[in-house]
Amino acid sequence: MKRHRPNLSRRNFLSLSTAAVAAFALPGTGNLARAETTSPETTAKRPKKYPIGLELYSVRSELARDLPNTLRQVSQMGYEVVEFYAPYAHWSFPYAKEVRSRMDDLGLRCYSTHNDFGSFTPGDSMKKAIELNQILGVRHLILASEPGEIKGRDGWQKLCDQLTAATEKFKPHGLSAGFHNHGSEWAALDGNMRIMDFIAANTPKDFVLQLDVGTCVAAGADPVAWINANPGRIKIVHLKDWAPGSEADNKGYRVLFGEGVAPWKAITAASEADGGVEFYLLEQEGSRFSEFETARRCLNSWKRFRNES
Repeated sequence: MKRHRPNLSRRNFLSLSTAAVAAFALPGTGNLARAETTSPETTAKRPKKYPIGLELYSVRSELARDLPNTLRQVSQMGYEVVEFYAPYAHWSFPYAKEVRSRMDDLGLRCYSTHNDFGSFTPGDSMKKAIELNQILGVRHLILASEPGEIKGRDGWQKLCDQLTAATEKFKPHGLSAGFHNHGSEWAALDGNMRIMDFIAANTPKDFVLQLDVGTCVAAGADPVAWINANPGRIKIVHLKDWAPGSEADNKGYRVLFGEGVAPWKAITAASEADGGVEFYLLEQEGSRFSEFETARRCLNSWKRFRNES
């Protein structure tokens, strides 16, 4: 049965958006690289184009205030992809369809979403997450962070088993599961291997290891070595930079892309050679500029870095 699509006025869209964000959010769609009709000769001459996106947590205040305008602004800046975060899980299916329609009109795609653990737990939350992500065109459901405090090897093994089971549940729906690292997961587990190494070793090879570069670098880990150690599994890279110093001095995670110490040239080379990257997402926790200006400046820096400006 075809569901009736309600007329989406700006006021209705905003009220739905505000209610959703007050609870918590996530999204995705389509081919992972923009399709081009090329001959083998032109393909050989032209480097692969990787879509550039924005983790919408970077513009969270604007998103809560006005979701349609936020998507429009992000599209006009030149972003091709967005990643919704936890509050999207509270959207209704009709609202998700309206968001998808709005993204289609703007030429935006959503290939991944950030989720809490409910989306990976069998039951109503998982069923809803599957349908929402299919509506949005998502490929990868990413666990934003581990659920609560996990203690010891047994605790992490239990989580890995649950994530492995979720991976199998998602497959028939054309979806995959993944994990987003923070700084704490680069610590040693029981004085032995790092937590991230344990996760990689105890999840399927098609389980996505979404790399947050900034937290990796801040923890003193080597992002290039990590990418090389997990070929084909670094399908999404969060382009967050980091620099030594205090946030009061606009250091730490408050630096813009390219202002920190992350070795971006080596990171992108490894990601594209063997890492399996499908698209990149700029992410910012806050800077000396407004949210939109921060997103704009980071994208411009990325384009200069890629010689695309």
